Amino acid sequence: MPLGPMSDQQRAVLAEMGIDVWVARSGAQAASAVEQVAGSSADALLSLNKEILTCTRCDLHQSRTQAVCGVGSLVADILIIGEAPGVDEDLQGEPFVGPAGQLLTQMLRAIGLDRDTVFIANMLKCRPPENRDPHADEVEECLPYLQRQIGLVQPRLILVVGGVAAHNLLNVDTPVSKLRGKVHYYGERQIPLVVTYHPAYLLRSPAKKSKSWADLLLVQNTLSAAVG
Repeated sequence: MPLGPMSDQQRAVLAEMGIDVWVARSGAQAASAVEQVAGSSADALLSLNKEILTCTRCDLHQSRTQAVCGVGSLVADILIIGEAPGVDEDLQGEPFVGPAGQLLTQMLRAIGLDRDTVFIANMLKCRPPENRDPHADEVEECLPYLQRQIGLVQPRLILVVGGVAAHNLLNVDTPVSKLRGKVHYYGERQIPLVVTYHPAYLLRSPAKKSKSWADLLLVQNTLSAAVG
């Protein structure tokens, strides 16, 4: 049964959660189709975010200020996945809002993308104390949330930043330096997946920015081929 356009209530819910609904400008029919997809996902995303915000599956809920849900477009072509919230994200409740997030925004702009046209999430939804690496049990408890986010957005491409997220999504322990520069595939849908350095690492090692630029070009080319 065909779905109708998004209601004002659904738009209000998404706006409250910081979720921007991108609408295609290639004609009324395309715009309507985009709104139908976003509208059908709005209630599911709201329910998921409520689960995340009240989650007590692991001990991280005891030390967090708040859980951090994903943000961005519900019909994004690209879903970006990081490791876990940092101190800024824990305080503001949004992924990638600190210095690393500012660099990520610049990286996206370098290939002609606005932050609000992608969807951004983390492997973990709560900040580990002192920004330590996630424990295996924490990843196990949190991974279903990320999988549901991927299922709702249904991106054409996943960009993974940093080794922790890459290792857990690809089930490998290969260094990022050897994972980057090629296209991997994730899940039953075999979604193209590109790995690059985490923006926080690039802030500490600016000489690696040229390699991340090459990865962004790979993202751009891979996405163009998938759309074409």
